[in-house]
Amino acid sequence: MTDDGKLGVGVVGIGWVSHQHIGTLVTNPHTEVVGLCSGSLANAQNAKEEHGLSNAHCYDDYEQMLKQDNLDMIFICSTNEKHVDQAVAGAEAGNHLLIEKPASLTWEGLKSIAAAVDKAGVVACEGFELHWSPYFLIVHKLIKANAFGNIFYGECDYFSANWPQWYVGYPWVKTREQGGSALAAAGCHAVDALLQFMPGEVDHVVGHWGNFTKTFDWEGTVLSVISYKDGRIGKVGCILEGNNPYTFNVRLHGDRGTLVGNKFHSETLIGERMTEQTDWATFETIMPDTPEVSHHPFQPQTDHIIDCILNNKKPEVDINDALRIDEVIFAAERSASLGGEAVKLPLE
Repeated sequence: MTDDGKLGVGVVGIGWVSHQHIGTLVTNPHTEVVGLCSGSLANAQNAKEEHGLSNAHCYDDYEQMLKQDNLDMIFICSTNEKHVDQAVAGAEAGNHLLIEKPASLTWEGLKSIAAAVDKAGVVACEGFELHWSPYFLIVHKLIKANAFGNIFYGECDYFSANWPQWYVGYPWVKTREQGGSALAAAGCHAVDALLQFMPGEVDHVVGHWGNFTKTFDWEGTVLSVISYKDGRIGKVGCILEGNNPYTFNVRLHGDRGTLVGNKFHSETLIGERMTEQTDWATFETIMPDTPEVSHHPFQPQTDHIIDCILNNKKPEVDINDALRIDEVIFAAERSASLGGEAVKLPLE
């Protein structure tokens, strides 16, 4: 804790997304950024100046930041391959964690984070901020109102191209060592979305992939078919190569209604029959229609996690939720590597 009773937060990995997180920590009344760590000390010092963090110490050595007395939590925003080691070390030092997605590039790495977090008794969350997207919140309300009835088919897709032109992290994310895969780099948001809107026990996953443009060292196109134990079907498409405007597709089919983006057709809504509806109805809200991080709902994510830490509540997308979401991702990748062979859950 800081001298005035706030949670002291350190941020490691000062880059594109970290500045959004730092802004949320400055705004939250219960947190103070006390440490900034980057491979470049000058980079950390520039962030300190940019955000007016007068009490923050700057480091180019993560282990040194972990020794800081008033450190209670770490936001891990470094390149993907560093997340596991930094998360495990942070938990072992007694810190709560927000780990930018992907928490790990391997199933074994994710399980090692979970073990360290469980042993330390700290809170750890993976950065799936779309849980607080206004669009997602409306879809959840429609589902709760039984607008679609029993949802038996869902698809959530992440289509985003031309990464060399717009993403400042392209030189590292394109590599298999640091970026990992299409689902790790971005498509994980679509898997998370599907499992939000269609919760339940997954039986097996089938994946197919290809690298058609060589934009990345890994396969830039991935198709995942998720089969639930109760027979429901889910599909996640992820295309990060090619040439198309950014699209986050959501489609849900139920026995009483259907959702396509911000259009819906419902037989029942708010408990009343809607048999007179003959065409799509629409709702207007902030859509998840850009990869630009300044558009993403980081503030409510931070506020939620901090509130849960201070009041001993379970946060959304904690390490157990991350295990459930990422297990599907790793199953899809394993299946694709096996030529589309079905991979049963749970993973070994």
